[in-house]
Amino acid sequence: MSKKVMVLNGSPRINGNTSGLICEFTRGVEQVGGSVKRFDLDRMKIHGCKGCLTGGRNRENPCVQKDDMTLIYPAYCEADVVVFASPMYYWGFSGQLKCTLDRLFAVTELDPEWRTPHKGAVLLMAAEGTGRENDAPVLNYYKSLLGFLGWDDFGAIIAGGFLNAGAISGSPFMQEAFELGKSIC
Repeated sequence: MSKKVMVLNGSPRINGNTSGLICEFTRGVEQVGGSVKRFDLDRMKIHGCKGCLTGGRNRENPCVQKDDMTLIYPAYCEADVVVFASPMYYWGFSGQLKCTLDRLFAVTELDPEWRTPHKGAVLLMAAEGTGRENDAPVLNYYKSLLGFLGWDDFGAIIAGGFLNAGAISGSPFMQEAFELGKSIC
């Protein structure tokens, strides 16, 4: 069965290193018959979560706020796999990605028991720093998040050593992203 993949791109650089990873990952998914919907979060109007706990009343738009999350909610509900794509900012996700992730809680509120829909997940991240010590904080967060959500981890790539936009081009991480995309379908 081909999978539906939703990419949440938290990078403000539309043609940066994170985007390069996304493009190769997408190529891999599509080569084996999967489909991908990509959301470039920095180009969207998405407000922070208000913590109001009043979402979940409307399946079409589960959050009480009306912004560009209305475009993301249907794709999220249909997706088999959610890709968290971000540059590493202070050893974590970018604010754009974290804000969007917080807002997905409104879908959890649709369930009377507040169960989050089961998904698979992938982490694609470009970083300036390299090494285990550099990667550990974000990997710990990612794995903890998936554990609490009950999601399956399909893989994580942290491509360290790249600061300038486009520097990742031609690196082995591009092939790794392509292969990871192929492997999830």
